[in-house]
Amino acid sequence: MKKFFSIVPRWLPAVLLMLAIFAFSSRTSSELPNFQGWDYLIKKGAHAFGYGLLALSYLHMFKWNKKQYWLAWLLAVLYSATDEFHQSFVPGRHAAISDVLIFDNLGALVALTYHYLQRRKYEKENE
Repeated sequence: MKKFFSIVPRWLPAVLLMLAIFAFSSRTSSELPNFQGWDYLIKKGAHAFGYGLLALSYLHMFKWNKKQYWLAWLLAVLYSATDEFHQSFVPGRHAAISDVLIFDNLGALVALTYHYLQRRKYEKENE
């Protein structure tokens, strides 16, 4: 039981983000806000930002292990693919492979790359 309670805090951010992403993608197209001329940019930016945070939460789940960056990225992209599939069943919504391959993938890659570079910088400064 003790081990379970030591794992929960590491998993919680990822689980909460997955729930939030699922909730947003469950909204019908008529329930989504329209940002006029900025709509595309804001919504695709939100994809990138959300999956960047999800990738970082997966890395946190793995105790920031340097060897797990690739797994954090892979899990974020896989969750993105399953979420797009889920979205295909929501009225007025559709699955877009471009969201997975471009926006979600890049969001995860950029966040993890930035984290990696900051980590290297910090480690060099504290040698």
